[in-house]
Amino acid sequence: MAKQYDQITPALQSFIEDQPLFFVATAPLSDQGHVNLSPKGYDTFRILSPNQVAYLDLTGSGNETSAHLAENGRITFMFCAFNGAAQILRLYGTGETVLPGAERWDELLAHFPGYRGIRQIIVASIHLVRTSCGYGVPLMELRKDRETMARWATSKGEEGLVEYRGLQNRKSLDGLPAPLAQLYEE
Repeated sequence: MAKQYDQITPALQSFIEDQPLFFVATAPLSDQGHVNLSPKGYDTFRILSPNQVAYLDLTGSGNETSAHLAENGRITFMFCAFNGAAQILRLYGTGETVLPGAERWDELLAHFPGYRGIRQIIVASIHLVRTSCGYGVPLMELRKDRETMARWATSKGEEGLVEYRGLQNRKSLDGLPAPLAQLYEE
């Protein structure tokens, strides 16, 4: 049975911390725009308070989440139990992108392990927490994190990652500007 909360409880925090995978959903305001749903792995999600979370965003092929947040701020996180008792947990809120060099960057970055290819940190204020049964989610076992992203980021090097982000991560699929585009303005 679904339950609703106005903040992340200690029990829900434990559930979140046990999940090796989470999903992030955002959408542009335009009904012609594309809804984005991204899986996120590694140890990149942190609960900063019962109503604030953050995740470390690594360089990827797109930058939809950041562009959508800049336009309208809406964000939803989803966690699914793939082992143990069935459960789905969603966090609804508003978010923002914190870029390297921003006032809060060092403080936020200190919450995370050092990964290659760090692009930005997404911070969200949570106003609704909702659980649901998750009975349809399959039972699965985590073998290990993929090493592909770390190898790719290492092979690019820091200069190559900066160049890649400048080419690939400045706009969303629908042409919305992402905040990191300001790092590439001339």
